[in-house]
Amino acid sequence: MARIVMKFGGTSVADIDRIRNVARHVKREVDAGHEVAVVVSAMAGKTNELVTWTRAASPMHDAREYDAVVASGEQVTAGLLAITLQSMGVHARSWQGWQIPIRTDNAHGAARITEIDGSFLVKRFGESQVAVIAGFQGLGPDNRIATLGRGGSDTSAVAIAAAVKADRCDIYTDVDGVYTTDPRVEPKARRLSKISFEEMLEMASLGAKVLQVRSVELAMVHKVRTFVRSSFEDPDAPGMGDPINPPGTLICDEEEIVEQQVVTGIAYAKDEAQISLRRLADRPGVSAAIFGPLAETHINVDMIVQNVSEDGSKTDMTFTVPTGDLDKAVAVLEKAKAEVGFDAIQSEAGLVKVSVIGIGMRSHAGVAATAFKALADKGINIRAITTSEIKISILIDGPYAELAVRTLHSVYGLDKS
Repeated sequence: MARIVMKFGGTSVADIDRIRNVARHVKREVDAGHEVAVVVSAMAGKTNELVTWTRAASPMHDAREYDAVVASGEQVTAGLLAITLQSMGVHARSWQGWQIPIRTDNAHGAARITEIDGSFLVKRFGESQVAVIAGFQGLGPDNRIATLGRGGSDTSAVAIAAAVKADRCDIYTDVDGVYTTDPRVEPKARRLSKISFEEMLEMASLGAKVLQVRSVELAMVHKVRTFVRSSFEDPDAPGMGDPINPPGTLICDEEEIVEQQVVTGIAYAKDEAQISLRRLADRPGVSAAIFGPLAETHINVDMIVQNVSEDGSKTDMTFTVPTGDLDKAVAVLEKAKAEVGFDAIQSEAGLVKVSVIGIGMRSHAGVAATAFKALADKGINIRAITTSEIKISILIDGPYAELAVRTLHSVYGLDKS
């Protein structure tokens, strides 16, 4: 017998037929004798609808009331799934985040989980009850519902799995696992059987949309073995109920991965914008004067490149921001021009960041050189480069994104079984 937390995303519970399918997945695990808790998202499109209504009521709305509205989508799903499970003979009950309770900080709309007491759910397991929990929400210190931000149901599920010391956390989505790259870009992409927490964290933060970044961080900190699985596969197909290695991709500690490839996957992120500040004074405090105001306005800066003149008196600073933040970033920098002391500001949108990821890179030389040569052979110009122990990120022009992804996927042998 295992203790399992199952999470189902919006597309998996988009209508009553899909909720019935989800219930069959849950019943399969219950019939196998496992202790089961389920975390659900709102039905596909429902959160967007609720957000739209909130903004229509008032563009400058109270964040606490925003949370009260948008959290209702998960409440509906949890109730419907509990009703469906009951009709199948499964002892199930729906619960809201505040009833567990999932404690959060006071950042309404983007709250972070601070504490979950798992004893409530453990008691339900002892009563052979399936707890169906509304994801994406918790209880703030002001005793009001607080939501966790987009993708927060993944975080809810992993946090609950950690709190109840679950044997695994199964994240059901509309794909059957984590792939070496986006199969829509490279048809030869392969599903990975295992990927380390660190690699998945890089993949998620660099463009892969399979899991929310915060959920991977949480899984890594608490060593929660996490499976990414498809909710659209037949719940009764052979192997679906395997308690040790169900079909999908296991996200785990790297010690569990015996055969470590040099490169595990290729991620990409569109809508990158580049800003260049020309002829800055090369003196202490300039970088703080540039990036401090950007941080204060919650603009994330990514790749940073600095070129110093031959005499060391002037420098050019180039960095990237999300395209959606470009105009705001330029306005902030123009306002700080007198303090920063640059001669000109240049910007360009429509760029793409392509990243090569793999824990095997720690012990292998020449990985970066292979990427640079492969892109050069295809006539793809590199604008900026950043590296870490397990990743290389390359900034290129937008039109070359798919060619770059396919080229790098092939050159590292990821299209070979």
